[in-house]
Amino acid sequence: MPSVDRPPAPARRPVPVRRPTPVRRSDIPAAGPQRRAAGAATGAVLSAILDHGPVARSTVARLTGLSPASVTGHTRQLLARGLIREAAETAGPRGLGRPHIPVEIDTGQCLVAGAHIAVAHSTLSLMDLRGRIVAEDRQPHRDTDPRPVLRALAARLPRLVAAHAGGRTVLGLGVATGNRVDPAAGTIVHHPQLGWRDVPVREHLAAATGLPVHVDSHARALARAEQMFGEVTTRTSAVLLFVGAVIDAAFTSAGTVHLGPRAGAGSVAHLPVGPDCGTGAAAVCACGRPGCLHSMASESALLRRAAEQGLHVRVFSELLDLALAGEPRARELFRRRARYVGRAAALLLDTFDPEILVVAEPGVARLPECLAVLRAEAGERSLVCDDPERAVVPGSFTGSVLATAGGAVALGALYADPLGPWPAVTAAC
Repeated sequence: MPSVDRPPAPARRPVPVRRPTPVRRSDIPAAGPQRRAAGAATGAVLSAILDHGPVARSTVARLTGLSPASVTGHTRQLLARGLIREAAETAGPRGLGRPHIPVEIDTGQCLVAGAHIAVAHSTLSLMDLRGRIVAEDRQPHRDTDPRPVLRALAARLPRLVAAHAGGRTVLGLGVATGNRVDPAAGTIVHHPQLGWRDVPVREHLAAATGLPVHVDSHARALARAEQMFGEVTTRTSAVLLFVGAVIDAAFTSAGTVHLGPRAGAGSVAHLPVGPDCGTGAAAVCACGRPGCLHSMASESALLRRAAEQGLHVRVFSELLDLALAGEPRARELFRRRARYVGRAAALLLDTFDPEILVVAEPGVARLPECLAVLRAEAGERSLVCDDPERAVVPGSFTGSVLATAGGAVALGALYADPLGPWPAVTAAC
């Protein structure tokens, strides 16, 4: 059996959470009348509370364009479901005006569970409603056949909940993985590295756990997490580039993550980025083309180059540890990887012209020179990017990327429609 990452002990690690920005009434644009389905309108109210809470109901009405009476009705439903709570009563400036009771996200009653299925291991996590990781548990795959992998995930979840939920209710399970995933069908359409095709993940895990299950690609999940909990700049338009054992991307515009008619948006692993930096050679990928992004920048590519240079590491995490410890050959491998990623970033910047490009890659996140190399390469090659330091940024979830991805799938579904099929909350109403 091939070597796999050492499973870390379950840990309580906070996810960086965007601090609510104080809202002045004069800063709130008056939204025009809008027609929404009931669940979507309630989701808009919940999202406004996430962004700005503790916040007055009157302010939520201004933010969403809903009437005050409608906001009162939606907040009543959210309170009944334990998704929000009332904060301490406040008065206007200098005690003027009528006191009001603001509302905020309630992190004390509910959690979501997340599962990320990687090539060598799977990560289970629990996340509160503000996107903070409560606990996570990573275990290697004993078999890459989908049935034992999914059975093992379902069996591990009750233990994680018993140890870390603290009596909070788990609303649902989000599942994220790389390559091509169909969220509507709840299936992994094709994952070449695992050898999976048309795997009905939602069906298997819903039956095994009794929870609502939502499935998506990890790049789209992280893009949604950036929108909910990351930097405000990711709201307008963004590209998220995920670089690991699998390489893929997600594209967002006006708050929507693009899926594509065949659930194939973000398949960027075979963008041309060769020849090899400094050698003129371009590795040939399994796709048959030399110099594609996967063959030059994936974890397997770095491990192959490490072996060629006499670095005896079993798994990618050991190579990263060497680089963080200052081993010169390991650091140069990550700098070279950053150049390839910078080339791909330039192509994506020119194709989509996003407000910002977010890179989820451990070298860029943890080795400052790698981020500098990536930005320099992207800036030199892009035709539209005139400020790579502003336009290219590391992801917000360093150290908890995989744990965040799974939970973000479930939280994204909850915030989109909190009145949807969430049996654990509707039972409480």
